Amino acid sequence: MVSWQLGRPARPFRRVAVRCPHGFPAVTEQAPFDSDGKPFPTTYYLTCPWLVAGIARLEAAGGVERWSRAAEADPALTASLARADREQRELRPELDVGIGGTRSPGALKCLHAHAAFALARPGYELGEGVLGEAGERWCPDGRCARALQEDAST
Repeated sequence: MVSWQLGRPARPFRRVAVRCPHGFPAVTEQAPFDSDGKPFPTTYYLTCPWLVAGIARLEAAGGVERWSRAAEADPALTASLARADREQRELRPELDVGIGGTRSPGALKCLHAHAAFALARPGYELGEGVLGEAGERWCPDGRCARALQEDAST
C-alpha cells in the first residue's frame, strides 16, 4: 500500500506510524539507513496522497519561507520547533539531524516532514499549523482503496 501511495518502492520502511480515518497508511516511520547503508534522515514520512498534494500546494505557494519567518517571529513556534528538533535528534542520534534532515537547529526545509512529525508526535504546534494551512486533512472518499482494487484485479 505504501509503495502504491508513493508511486515507488517504500524504502527504508520500518512501520506505519499513523493511519487515516479510512484505515490506510498516512505516515510511515523510516529506518535511519537504507539497505545500502546510506543515511535516510527523515524519520516520519508522509505517504497519504491527499496530504502530500495539499502540502505540495502549500510549499509551491512559498510555504517554507512563510513558515520559516513565522518560526523566527513567534516565540511559541520558535519553542515548538526547537522541542521537535531536539526530539528528532534524540530519535536519530546516529545522524544528528533535525526534522527533514536539517543540520541547523531551527531551520525548516520540507513541510511534508513537519506535517508527518506532527501527526506521528502530537503536540508539535508548528507542524499542526502547517497541516491546518494545507486544507482538509483527510480525503472524503478513502481513495487509497483503489490500490486494493487494482491489486485484486491483477
